[in-house]
Amino acid sequence: MESNFEPRNFIEEFIVQDTKANPTVMTRFPPEPNGYLHIGHAKALWINFSTAERFGGKCNLRFDDTNPTKEDVEYVDAIEKDIRWLGFKWNKVCYGSDYFDTCYELAVKLIKEGKAYVCDLDKNQIREYRGTLTEPGINSPYRDRTPEENLDLFHRMNAGEFEEGSRVLRAKIDMASDNMHFRDPIMYRIIKTPHHPAQALSGRCTRCTTSPMGKAISSKASPTRYVHSNLSPIVRCTSISSKNWPRTATTVRDKSSSTVSILHILS
Repeated sequence: MESNFEPRNFIEEFIVQDTKANPTVMTRFPPEPNGYLHIGHAKALWINFSTAERFGGKCNLRFDDTNPTKEDVEYVDAIEKDIRWLGFKWNKVCYGSDYFDTCYELAVKLIKEGKAYVCDLDKNQIREYRGTLTEPGINSPYRDRTPEENLDLFHRMNAGEFEEGSRVLRAKIDMASDNMHFRDPIMYRIIKTPHHPAQALSGRCTRCTTSPMGKAISSKASPTRYVHSNLSPIVRCTSISSKNWPRTATTVRDKSSSTVSILHILS
């Protein structure tokens, strides 16, 4: 960054202050490969790529590929093609599913600490128990399960013992929170749909199976898994205002970039 650099906006003002302690600027553009890029992606794409260029930094392309029911390798290829057409170059390609091991370990850790529980309510009951903007929610009848029981159920969810929609893993936060995102949000669901083959096609595995984050993994390295992480929306809220949620969850989402959290919020 040149000595006479003039920030163009409040984001760059934040970065200028941040680079006094850490001169490295890393951003990331995180589309979900469930469709083609459209005008709604323009702000996040331009901010992340152009800001990295302005500060002599790097921008990673991070596919949020953790919902196998809606994603396809066709969109991965199309997104990469469109970014090149716009004249931007990414530092490296990252996948949200790359962090499945870390996310799963964090989920187990939260269960053992009594900060997460397996809930048997269906989606309509969860919505009903959540309350409204003016009324607090009601605790799930399964909220007080012991860590041992929750851990056993979670492992059995992961082994494919239960049907889709029959159980979820929820964070134990506050059902009376003014922010409805923190009323015991869902962390993991049971999804038995195989993951899209993008990673397999790149030679990173021998056969696609389904993992906790929907990651395409080698059948030789790991058995088929059936729990699917729902951490992303929780982590986005955490970056802004959560006081109760463990900060370690934010670290998971930020591994594809390392500075300036304001960019993560905007994108």
